[in-house]
Amino acid sequence: MAISPSSADATERRARTVFPSTVAVVALAATLVSLAGSWIPSLWGDEAASIMSASRSLPSLIAMLGTVDAVHGAYYLGLHAWIAVFGASPFSVRLPSALAVGVTVAAVMIIARRLGNMRVAVAAGVICAVIPRVTYMGSETRSSAFAAAIAAWLTVVLLSLIGQQTPARRWWVAYGVLLTVGLYVFIYVVLIVIAHALILWSVRVPRRRLIGWVKTVTVAVAAALPVFVWAVLERGQVAFLGHRNEVTPHKLLVSLWFGQPLFAVVAWTLLVLTLVAGTTIRLRGHRAPMATVRLPQLTVLATSWLLVPAVLLIGGSSLVPVYTARYLSYCAPAAALLMALGLEWVTRRRPRAMAAGLLVIVLCATPAWLAQRQPTAKNNSDFAQTSAIIAAHAAPGDAIAFDESVRPSRRPRLALHLYPTAFTGLNDVTLRVPYTDGTSWHDLAYSLSDAATLGRFDGVHRLWLIERSNAGTPDTYGQATLAALGYTAVHRHYTHRSVIFEFVNRRTIATR
Repeated sequence: MAISPSSADATERRARTVFPSTVAVVALAATLVSLAGSWIPSLWGDEAASIMSASRSLPSLIAMLGTVDAVHGAYYLGLHAWIAVFGASPFSVRLPSALAVGVTVAAVMIIARRLGNMRVAVAAGVICAVIPRVTYMGSETRSSAFAAAIAAWLTVVLLSLIGQQTPARRWWVAYGVLLTVGLYVFIYVVLIVIAHALILWSVRVPRRRLIGWVKTVTVAVAAALPVFVWAVLERGQVAFLGHRNEVTPHKLLVSLWFGQPLFAVVAWTLLVLTLVAGTTIRLRGHRAPMATVRLPQLTVLATSWLLVPAVLLIGGSSLVPVYTARYLSYCAPAAALLMALGLEWVTRRRPRAMAAGLLVIVLCATPAWLAQRQPTAKNNSDFAQTSAIIAAHAAPGDAIAFDESVRPSRRPRLALHLYPTAFTGLNDVTLRVPYTDGTSWHDLAYSLSDAATLGRFDGVHRLWLIERSNAGTPDTYGQATLAALGYTAVHRHYTHRSVIFEFVNRRTIATR
């Protein structure tokens, strides 16, 4: 039965009316999906850098940014203000990222509705809410979720610049400001500019508008020039990436955006179907049925957003160490757009079939979501568990020391600042320079032998030593020094990646 034009118009009007509330509901649900259980995993090393940096006084933070982590300065400043109001519990510091996911999903739905239809918009929003990379960044105290939100809304603004006969000045300003902020929040947002250039080329925008876009991008990049200078000066911070093999089939096809093989199979199936269908339509010379005049095809937009930054960053990693999977988190929303298009194609636009397909996608994402909510899900970190053991067994006046032999982001000492109440009343006998008094993001500490020479162990009867445990490596950090001082290990507590030793000094026992 044919649908009359008046009936179609009425349906479109109803869709326009309910769309804002639909976006609000799906965006709120996305926030809750990322937020739920986010407090369960232990905070980890990169989050420690965020929290400890943001917890400093502003003068101390600014001094630190002059020597390290300047590229994260904007995020740290924002988190500084947040912590001042809401504190630094795992729930609190991860909440902003969950909110940013909701903002991202709203933009994804607007893009899908603008270039597609209501069904694709809802599907894209739901899928974006459960993509494992999105739920991971939505429960982490880093800037990834904010980068995704900025990239998504930057793309919304781009569509306004393309779709209007004469774009209002406010859209040019919005694009420039968003891009500038995005570069300060996460420098690799710059790569979406290349994706946007490809999108503009695909619709053959007028020369004058293209020149306006180039000027806007140039001004934004110039305004963010300091962050590029800082990135070059501090490039040694990511030099360790050159020693990792991040470019493997599993890491690219599964870990990058999709978390686990089950979800990856579903995702790539829909992605390939979308790309094949889109290519076929273009080769036949037809405009995609969901595209509107003067606007790009949704397939072209999403593919550019997903793949251009990935190809550039992964390709560049063969020359300089610039790539790890988290750096492409802001491309994950584009995968949701492509998956939604693929789902509509598979279900032939039948609402019930599409709803069933969405349910399957959500169920396939559930194992990854559950894995992300395990106590040691964040990079195998167990700072929360070690802190709990100290809180349960140590007594005020006991001494505490930490394994300082591993790189700063893995040092057990970080637990002291992430879960400070567990260490209340303990004597940090190896502390040399508190992070708040230095220009590094972490404490500087003495070795156990140097601390002993300085008399830090004088009168210490019980000492707790937290050592990072690595498979195949004996847990012997500092124990020769402690034995020479008369300490004997009387208890050991094992966590996922740590060993907590309780040492008692035989000599102090003898004199009691």
